[in-house]
Amino acid sequence: MFYLPALILIVTFIGYPFIRGIAYSVTDWDGFSQTFSFVGLDQYARMLTDQRVVTVLLNTLIYAIGSTILQNVLGLGYALLLDQKLRGSKLVRTIVYLPIIVSNLIMGYIWYFMVRFNGGALNEFLGAIGQGPVNPLADRNLAVLVIVLANTFQYVGVAMILYLSGLQAIPRSLMEAAEIDGASPWRRFWNVTLPLLAPSVTISAVVNVIGGLNIFAVIVALTNGGPGYASASLGTITYQLYFGEQNAGYAAALGILTFTLAAVLGLTTLYFLRRREVELS
Repeated sequence: MFYLPALILIVTFIGYPFIRGIAYSVTDWDGFSQTFSFVGLDQYARMLTDQRVVTVLLNTLIYAIGSTILQNVLGLGYALLLDQKLRGSKLVRTIVYLPIIVSNLIMGYIWYFMVRFNGGALNEFLGAIGQGPVNPLADRNLAVLVIVLANTFQYVGVAMILYLSGLQAIPRSLMEAAEIDGASPWRRFWNVTLPLLAPSVTISAVVNVIGGLNIFAVIVALTNGGPGYASASLGTITYQLYFGEQNAGYAAALGILTFTLAAVLGLTTLYFLRRREVELS
């Protein structure tokens, strides 16, 4: 009975909309009219020939995988540093975690004002040292990189906290025994610390992958998916199709694709990392 309120919320705001989304994805509904026609799998077949889908799918994978790698590497680095009980470590922990409480859209605008061509902080700095201005948001590769960095900057604190809690749960006696046996700091990290952090790696990686696949507001604030669809994600193009092109049926199909991709990558990551946990134990 205690689970019932949470179950009702999940069914109401996740389960029911998801089922309705599947129903809309096999229609030609425009999102506003009261009538629409059944078109079967036409919307899904359309994805196979839509070059925009190929571009945004690749971008979405880059955002998910790139953010996951950077957040976990940097998060682990911060955690190892803060686990040393250095002076000011609590302040550093607060600073690194602070961006998480900022709205995704606001964080995107913060980065936009740093890297925009006219009056951006980056170009102001480059001008001060005698260098010419750059326009990273006009270049597809640089725009994608900026989005990955912005997303990493905002959520690296999550990985840091997960790894820090994992480090603090490792018995000090194990580290002392390894040190007495003559193991170098690198060997202690590789053979003792990292294997015992396997559960933290699993949780952090799965959370980062799913979060990266659903990135939306940061892209809207920084590039709005541009130039063209060069930096768009599955989330932003779904929004554009529904509200911009009034093609709710196709947007719903892309939403199902996003869910499927998140489920497959999330469960695959969980499966392989959980197997790794067993091997290490």
